[in-house]
Formats: sequence, C-alpha cells, structure tokens
Amino acid sequence: MEFDEMRKIWDTQNNESIYVINEQGLYNRILNKKKQAFHITNVSEMMSILVNLASGSFIIAYNIQKSGDNLFLYLLGVWMLLCSLYITIYRVRRLKGNKKFDRTLRGDLAFSISVTAYQVRLSQFMRWNIFPLSLLMLLSMWDGAKSLWLVSGTIIFLSIVYYLSGLEHNFYKKLNEELEILRDKLENEDVL
Repeated sequence: MEFDEMRKIWDTQNNESIYVINEQGLYNRILNKKKQAFHITNVSEMMSILVNLASGSFIIAYNIQKSGDNLFLYLLGVWMLLCSLYITIYRVRRLKGNKKFDRTLRGDLAFSISVTAYQVRLSQFMRWNIFPLSLLMLLSMWDGAKSLWLVSGTIIFLSIVYYLSGLEHNFYKKLNEELEILRDKLENEDVL
C-alpha cells in the first residue's frame, strides 16, 4: 500500500513543474544584456570611425606637407578614410534597423542578438582590415627606406594587434552565442 501511495505522489510530482521562471528577473537580465551590447557597439563604431578618420587625414596631410611622393602613404590614408566611411554607412543602417524591434521580452532579446551579431561582423571586419593596413604600412616603409629594426618592430606590433583582435572577436562571438542559447531555451520552454 505504501508503495502505491508513493508511486501516486511520484507520478503527480512528475507532471508538475519543478521550477518557475521569474519573468521579471529574466526581462531585467535581457535588458541589461541589451544595454551592454548597444553600448559596446556604439563605442566600437565611434572609435573606429574617429580613429580611421583622424589617422587617414593625418597621414594624407603629413605626406602632402612633407612634399612626399610616397604613394603607399596616400593609399594608406585613403584606405583609412574609406574604412571610416564604410563603418559610418553601416552604423546608419543599423540605427535605422533598430526601429523594427518591439519592446517586449522577445523583441528586446531579438534586438540584443541583432546588435551582438552586428558587433561580431564589425570586429571581424576590423580584424581582417589589419592585413591591408599592414601591407600598406610595410610598403610605405620599404618605399621610404626605413631601418630593418623599425620594420621588424612594426611587424611584431601588428602581429600582437592581430592576436588581440582575435581575443576581442571571440569575446563578442561568445556574447552572441550566449544570447542565442538563451533565446533557444526560452523558445523550448514556451516563454517566448
């Protein structure tokens, strides 16, 4: 008799939810992730735009003022200005696309995923951008007959920058994956 009663209790407990999702806490967590992703992306974009714009302008102005005929420095400056323009165009597109998300749990989570996915693409672009920048820098050093020590130091520095940009890119990928896992879990639990 006791076994049957325990079995009934066990069966009724198996049909009940063992845990309850705190929706307000979950929503606050999603809002915090959204704010973090939006802030990181805004800072990354603005820094990339300003650094490329300032550096490209400085390189071109310096080469003109120096009466330099270093074609590679001009190309480097123009490349940096084009990168600044490219990032600005995609920033405007991203900001216009932000309006399509509703301000619900599902919408804020989708917005967060969209922003982190954009940040992953931006960091990947900036990482791959190291190669043409490096090539143009090294060619301008070669054209300017710079010392081997300066060229070696530049190569080492650019290698370190490439490695660190990989760490940054992986951080953004992990953040995006965490949000996608959260979305999948919530969809499986029928919360979204």
